[in-house]
Amino acid sequence: MSDTQTSHHVRRRGSWPKAEETQPDTITLDYESRFLRRKCIVTDGGTGLLVDLAETTSLEEGDALETMEGRLIEVRAAPEALIEIRADGASLARLAWHIGNRHTPAQIDHDRILIREDHVMRDMLRRLGAELRPVTGAFKPEGGAYGHGRTLGHHHGPATSDPAHVGDAHHHHHSTDG
Repeated sequence: MSDTQTSHHVRRRGSWPKAEETQPDTITLDYESRFLRRKCIVTDGGTGLLVDLAETTSLEEGDALETMEGRLIEVRAAPEALIEIRADGASLARLAWHIGNRHTPAQIDHDRILIREDHVMRDMLRRLGAELRPVTGAFKPEGGAYGHGRTLGHHHGPATSDPAHVGDAHHHHHSTDG
């Protein structure tokens, strides 16, 4: 491995040139690994890279980490175990609602939905009548309305002053009261 470089900056897909004669190095990361702030990683070309961003960031395929030396390290989505979900139009929309209601990241295509392998979700979706098939591929889920690349949390009403709930992105309840 060559000398370690440092990156403090992300260049979003489409905001940096991709000239054939100056192909950047790449870093291939799965969905979880593309959500980072500070981490030592090794590029696909063997270069050590200290990623030290100002805040936790969701990296998308085609983004680039820019080193202090001005080099660009292109982000690639690694293949991972996924579940392909298929159904007819209205049923697929209903399945998408159930997936979203559980705050499960999902890649939505015109005729299918992809989620990461999860036996609990697989069992629920099968009970709901989904056609399921295990696949391997790059997982590039919808970013959601609340944050670039990830649904980083949200609330369903007025801001709370309860310190136990502030910033609680993963444990909240949906009220059925009118």
